[in-house]
Amino acid sequence: MGDGSMGATTHSGRYRRPLSLYDAYVFDLDGTVYLGDALLPTAGETIVTLRNLGRRTVFLSNNPTHSRADYAAKLTRLGLPTSSADVINSTVVMVDFLKRLYARSDSGAPRLFVVGEEPLMVELGAAGFELCEDPGRVDAVIASFDRTFVYRKLQIAFDAIRAGARFFATNADRFCPVPGGGEPDAAAIIAAIEACTGARVEAVVGKPSRHMIQAILALLDLPAERCIITGDRLETDVQMGLSSGMAAALTLTGATGEASLASSPIQPTYVLRQLADLLPVE
Repeated sequence: MGDGSMGATTHSGRYRRPLSLYDAYVFDLDGTVYLGDALLPTAGETIVTLRNLGRRTVFLSNNPTHSRADYAAKLTRLGLPTSSADVINSTVVMVDFLKRLYARSDSGAPRLFVVGEEPLMVELGAAGFELCEDPGRVDAVIASFDRTFVYRKLQIAFDAIRAGARFFATNADRFCPVPGGGEPDAAAIIAAIEACTGARVEAVVGKPSRHMIQAILALLDLPAERCIITGDRLETDVQMGLSSGMAAALTLTGATGEASLASSPIQPTYVLRQLADLLPVE
């Protein structure tokens, strides 16, 4: 059980931090726990402290260019031993979404055209979905973060959707933070497909969707109010936490700065200068 009142905060100017511990801590990765190949300041020691206090720590990413095992291995390499079972990314949620969507289909597993990178394609194939580049046979186009995006992929997606294929996406992030800046993310791929087809993506399964919320709460097996999600984006991490009934902490170590926070209608439960601010002051 958590300690004390979950709604309590301590204020220091514009910053707000918890006064008590939660039972489970859900962390975004890029821009929150690490940037590139380095942990962000105080991230490692904060997560170790929470684990030593018996708190559950799990990790989320909208980025489907790495598998759960890849993320777990990276965290372990950075000094935070982690099992792949404690990582959820948009690929895992997409697999579950498609399985449930097509469970009653008489035609078997859907044929997918994936506008994405190899790790996503490998996991979809391993889950039993047929990967297909014949637009006339494609049941669903999957848009994703794709640094190998070329015109040929856009043409196949265009032809498939015009032939009746459905249109889903792993995530809708505008950019992925990297050291020194960012990389255009899945929002750019979605926009390109929407622009040429006139179709609108039917479902985006990553943060802040209900599909991702369901995956998190199923993994934690705890009431939402006993959990807190921490991330660097208002429109995904914070919005998902608030929508799910979890507390939501924004860390100012990644994509969101103080000016963006001040002007946003999405306001987090807590505002952190660094992850260490998650720990109550004794």
